[in-house]
Amino acid sequence: MIRLSRRQLMALWGVSLVNLPLHAQAQSPSRPAPRVVEVEAPGGVRAYLLREPSTPFVSVRFAFEDAGALRDPAERAGLAHMASGLLDEGAGPHDSQAFRRLLEDNAIRLAFDADRDTFAGELKTLNETRELAFELLRLALTEPRFDEEPTERIRAQILADLRRRETDPNDRAGRAWFRRAFPDHPYGRSVRGTPATVAAITREDLLGLVRTRLARGKLHIGVAGDITEEELARLLAATFGDLPEEPAPARLNEATPAASGVVVERLPVPQSVVVFGHAGIDRHDPDFYAAYVANYILGGGGFSSRLTEEIREKRGLVYGVYTYLLDLVYSPLWMGGLATSNAQVAQALELVERERMRMAEGDIDAQSVADAKTYLIGSFPLRFTSNDGVARMLATISLQRLGRDYLERRNALIEAVTLEDVRRVSTRLFTRPILFAIAGEPEGIEGDPT
Repeated sequence: MIRLSRRQLMALWGVSLVNLPLHAQAQSPSRPAPRVVEVEAPGGVRAYLLREPSTPFVSVRFAFEDAGALRDPAERAGLAHMASGLLDEGAGPHDSQAFRRLLEDNAIRLAFDADRDTFAGELKTLNETRELAFELLRLALTEPRFDEEPTERIRAQILADLRRRETDPNDRAGRAWFRRAFPDHPYGRSVRGTPATVAAITREDLLGLVRTRLARGKLHIGVAGDITEEELARLLAATFGDLPEEPAPARLNEATPAASGVVVERLPVPQSVVVFGHAGIDRHDPDFYAAYVANYILGGGGFSSRLTEEIREKRGLVYGVYTYLLDLVYSPLWMGGLATSNAQVAQALELVERERMRMAEGDIDAQSVADAKTYLIGSFPLRFTSNDGVARMLATISLQRLGRDYLERRNALIEAVTLEDVRRVSTRLFTRPILFAIAGEPEGIEGDPT
């Protein structure tokens, strides 16, 4: 029998993550959805667990709500992003090199990330190194070192990335959209910050983030793999139990996109990138699933969407165009994007507006709704093809407070959507003022003053 080393196993993870029993179960419409259990550890830490004994490892996804970039002070924008790059660069008795060596030598993957709303992370470990993996996670969350060498190294990497993004039309268009849409709200600031704000971040700022934002009461965890409820409860208590119960208070206000029109970021490139959007539908709104179907019909369905048909297939103006519902906590959005030659931007924008208004006016047929529901239900099992994907989904279900039985209810909620529902929500959703942000040299478009 050939025995693989931990390093070899780690290299194979990319192809061995497929969870065949779970995947087969999820694909069969005649079988129930995978059963998720809620595990509660001493101290009140909770997690959603989907156990799969056939895989010899565990994937964990965790997220702290209201701990992301929206809590960064304006003069320290990028703080959460920088902290997420440093938590695995030394903790407790282990400096950066020692900590990274422990991860690598034991085939443990530990990483952190931050977005506008959350500060999150993921852990993946073989069963034989599980105790060490959870201990390293505990140290990273409770005893990060933020030593000078890794701090300055990560800062330099972020500053280099910010310089690169100044010439990236995708990044410039996205930042311009949020800056114009939320001029007086933290959502309007870049998650990565600016060169000035990143340069100003101190070790005390980083330590303050850990002390004031990472709390048990705001923690959401998803776990998938070969672990029992009892084993997981013990590890949850040991890993997260020392965190404060609640984060420091913060004023986090709801916001509505404050502008419509067109904003242009001038860049000397032959093809312009366009980001567009307006206010969306809250995840707990009764119309959310109808909006989900409506968005699929308009621009969320890839090659089957109306925007792709009208802008790409019939006229060849773009390689791709897309739309999606963005579940920001304090301002849910409907967003989209495309890229086209500078000479064709104006025509592409006109078509986006035309198709959006067709939806708003109820120009939707029953077959389009049926096709959208068939795809949205039929493609759902693809999200179960890896423990990583399952853990991420479970954490999101907890974060969005959808309920432990969401996987069992989700398809029925979509199936219940009617043509009348889609027409009603389209009128509600797609008549809102739309904001376009363009990065490039679009011909015939001046744009609003920035």
